Amino acid sequence: MFIWKTFYTTFTLVFLAELGDKTQLSTMLLAAHNESYLSVFLGAALALILNAIIGVYLGSIVSKSLPLNYIHLGGGIAFIVIGILLITQKF
Repeated sequence: MFIWKTFYTTFTLVFLAELGDKTQLSTMLLAAHNESYLSVFLGAALALILNAIIGVYLGSIVSKSLPLNYIHLGGGIAFIVIGILLITQKF
């Protein structure tokens, strides 16, 4: 069953997370140095789709074996650790 609220929430979070991201900057750089904008678009779109497929698949597997609050805690800790590594320029 398709749930619009989940769709809009996912779209908004991923869209905002990707703005100014290294992926977007890399894609802009490739487009600037390439005359085939369609090839750059299709390559980037396919890569993002594949990453989303992997994320959804692994998320569905993990959610069957771990309680949701552990997944939220683990995700939160991972973001904090990555943030600290980025701030200290070790990542």
